[in-house]
Amino acid sequence: MKKYRLVSFIALHLLWLSACVQQTIENGMSEQAKLERAHQSAKIHTELAAEYFHRRQFDVAIEEVAEALKAQSNYAPAYNVLGLVNMAINEDNKALDNFEQAIRLAPKSSEINNNYGWFLCQHIPQRMDQAIDHFMVATQDPLYLTPEMAFTNAGLCELKRQRYHEAQVFFQKALSIQPNYLSALIGLVDIDFQRGNLASAKSKLTDLLQSNSSTPESLFLAIQIEQAKGDQLAADSYIFQLQKHFPDSKEAVAIREGKIR
Repeated sequence: MKKYRLVSFIALHLLWLSACVQQTIENGMSEQAKLERAHQSAKIHTELAAEYFHRRQFDVAIEEVAEALKAQSNYAPAYNVLGLVNMAINEDNKALDNFEQAIRLAPKSSEINNNYGWFLCQHIPQRMDQAIDHFMVATQDPLYLTPEMAFTNAGLCELKRQRYHEAQVFFQKALSIQPNYLSALIGLVDIDFQRGNLASAKSKLTDLLQSNSSTPESLFLAIQIEQAKGDQLAADSYIFQLQKHFPDSKEAVAIREGKIR
């Protein structure tokens, strides 16, 4: 009888231990599942935020980012999108905080480095060298799908501070990756324009406009070239196209406000 009780006790003890181990495993799996669900939720809300950002529905984008960060507070892409939104609405201090948080969480992210570099270039010109560094980090990522964009952004930033040789090198690097990348081609035309080579700039831009769809950037440059040449009639034609096809662009707004860079 004692032997039977001992065997029963051992069996019950082993069963209890097995149940504890199983419960521990289940708890671990449950926790992992929670983390995966939280990550997926953050990802979905961030993607929605990015879509609303591109639609310029900034309030909704901010709400979606808030939901993403509620699901996963250290989700770097959410801070990246929030930085873009705050940049668009001229909340520069908030945007800077957002991008710095994103880069702390994901220092090698090509997308974040490109966007952070663009913010610094456009809004904190005294940190232009740092902006170029971030673009270069982006281009060094072998998985980055659009390194030509980062090279072009670097060129545009160098052009902004009138470093024409450096800008040209970056544009050419972009074109070595994507030969028909329009933004880089327009950048090369802009170099001619800023150097005063108006005839060359006009000829090259006319060719581009004939073989590519117009963009706010190309039309704005065409306006500037024609105004510099003293042909206001041609400039007015491009102004009409800009206001008709891209009325919400920053270039169209600049024209309406009488601002020429």
